[in-house]
Amino acid sequence: MDVISVIRTKRDRGRLSDAQIDWVVDAYTRGEVADEQMSALAMAVFLNGMDRAEIARWTAAMINSGERMDFSVLARPAADKHSTGGVGDKITLPLAPLVAACGAAVPQLSGRGLGHTGGTLDKLESIPGWRADISNAEMMRTLEDVGAVICAPGSGLAPADKKLYALRDVTATVDCIPLIASSIMSKKIAEGTGSLVLDVKVGTGAFMRELDQARELARTMVGLGLDHGLPTVALVTDMNTPLGLTAGNALEVRESVEVLAGGGPADVVELTLALAREMLDAAGLKDADPAKALADGSAMDAWRRMVAAQGGDPDAALPTARETHV
Repeated sequence: MDVISVIRTKRDRGRLSDAQIDWVVDAYTRGEVADEQMSALAMAVFLNGMDRAEIARWTAAMINSGERMDFSVLARPAADKHSTGGVGDKITLPLAPLVAACGAAVPQLSGRGLGHTGGTLDKLESIPGWRADISNAEMMRTLEDVGAVICAPGSGLAPADKKLYALRDVTATVDCIPLIASSIMSKKIAEGTGSLVLDVKVGTGAFMRELDQARELARTMVGLGLDHGLPTVALVTDMNTPLGLTAGNALEVRESVEVLAGGGPADVVELTLALAREMLDAAGLKDADPAKALADGSAMDAWRRMVAAQGGDPDAALPTARETHV
């Protein structure tokens, strides 16, 4: 097997075989395939696409490039959420502690900024002392004690995707359904959550600008989850205007805290509650009331404990811009 023949197959609009996919993902992970060669293949996929079987095999190869986790030992049912990203999309920040306050475990493995979208980890790092990188043992302990963790995936979890994720960001191959779907689902399946809720953004501030594209992405990811025995549902939500009133790391943390305190912009509250209900339903906690957890302060309590468990100071002042527009 050689990488040039793999690139040529997809360049010429051919279908990659299982053997080709398995080999190229493994070889890229090991460093045998260079970044410029994988860039060429990613662009060929961007231009010519993949069929359903190719996407499924690509996803499986990325899962198999590393370890798999298992949260079935937790006393709480595990539920996770992933958003395809948009401007001002800060929903993970209030959502994870809210769902934890309702009785679920939320192992939220998040990423950095990609394309024009801000990264959840980048936002949380505006909290003094907060650490994105924690060990598996720390993660399990916090899930038991608090119920929610937002952190970076460990180096052993889908390492092929970690390399390809960074490459796509600098090669104009971000907004590609096969590569988006396989990237998201390889991490979520390897993560070992009990259920998954997807927030697929559509509109001018999203990677998917058209509704048909967003629906195709949602169907592809739900299918990949179900193929691997992971109960998966997707909501297609609007991203023609920014979520909330702010965009920027510390600003979005501040706005998320406002939501947890029972205030915040109505659109952020509405989407946070909608996703929380889907996650709790998928986790079998159908009687839980996330609106009550926001109102009675239990979601805020979970937030403070979650931040502190990763070294952050929930009472510390957040960074502010040096200049202010009046």
